[in-house]
Amino acid sequence: MVIRQRAIQAEDKQERHHAILDAAARLLARSPERIANMADVADEAGLAKGTVYLYFPSKEELLLAVHERNIDGFFAALIARLAQDEPVRIQDVLALTHEHIVEPPLFLPLAARCFGLMAQSIPAEPAIAFKQRMGERLTRAGAGLERHFGQMKAGSGLALLRQSYALILGLWQMSAHSLCPGGAATHEPPSELAYSYPEELDRALLALWNGTIAGGAQ
Repeated sequence: MVIRQRAIQAEDKQERHHAILDAAARLLARSPERIANMADVADEAGLAKGTVYLYFPSKEELLLAVHERNIDGFFAALIARLAQDEPVRIQDVLALTHEHIVEPPLFLPLAARCFGLMAQSIPAEPAIAFKQRMGERLTRAGAGLERHFGQMKAGSGLALLRQSYALILGLWQMSAHSLCPGGAATHEPPSELAYSYPEELDRALLALWNGTIAGGAQ
């Protein structure tokens, strides 16, 4: 009976955790330019503000948790694909990148915001824990890449994914898409930055992946 009660309590905690993340994501989708306060999140989730603080000490750490859930969706899909015996093509990885990172309207703006928050507003302990979990995801997915692309050297899969993420975020931050929430520029961007982000990203990632995989055989 005690074990069952603990299981129910654990399920309730998990449900509340997801409800808070869902509420924060909905508020961010409605007003991408602002960070909702904890009272707003609590109202949106139908919970007491004190309950929200039990799960997340600050709105900045809550945003980081929403971002990490987005990241986890991408890596879960990538790792599941790499676990299959069917050969993986670079285009397969690009398709997952578009589905989970490029197309969702909140992923890239929130990712860029969280990098700034980790440098300024989020305590070192949760920021380091987040990066450690990111490292574990990169390591697991990188090993899967090396299994499918046998010519790659040990460790090169992790490095390729790390470089790819930096490229994905960096190109977005330089593009007109990042000038205001939603990707629509409020003024004419410099001609050097007026490029199609999805197309530019595909060209850059293809060059990086083809060069890395081909070079891995040397």
